[in-house]
Amino acid sequence: MYATSLGEDGAGLRPLELWHAADVLANIDRGREFIGRYIGLADAVVDLDSARAWVRSYADKRATDTGGLHGLWLEGKLVGGLLFRVWDTPSGNCEAGCWLEPSAAGRGLVTRGMRVLLDWAFEERGMHRVEWQAAAENGASIAVARRLGMTKEGVLRQVHPHRGVRHDVEVWSVLAPEWREAGGTRAREA
Repeated sequence: MYATSLGEDGAGLRPLELWHAADVLANIDRGREFIGRYIGLADAVVDLDSARAWVRSYADKRATDTGGLHGLWLEGKLVGGLLFRVWDTPSGNCEAGCWLEPSAAGRGLVTRGMRVLLDWAFEERGMHRVEWQAAAENGASIAVARRLGMTKEGVLRQVHPHRGVRHDVEVWSVLAPEWREAGGTRAREA
């Protein structure tokens, strides 16, 4: 499969395949509490079977063109991932997301990887709108949305039940014309 370099720090982006399930489990285990603060992935992937099932669900989405899953790698180790949780080609709308273990935080990996995927979504796949949802308390995820040039559209109040608490979720998006006007990845890397 392809791998895309994300810079000189040994970072890369590539699709996560079923045979990466052990890597996914190890990644989640290293950052379970950090990752689980805002998203359910840490509660869903608890052993090798559940890691395989979760990766398989995205393989099925890729096969039906309804989603996708990519790993963020640093020096050969899976440290997080990017996903298209929802992908609706007929409408031109999709929802992107991410997770990252604490040792990889603060390096710009999510932003760099999402720039590559946004270019691909808009230019190769013809998507019109990419949405980003983040718990209102998740400042790091909201900062990614801002760095990607997304616009905050609003807040869904107490929409996300997670670990017994209902959380507000901010909705951000970027449209293809906005992405192109800003120059896509090339202009943002300059």
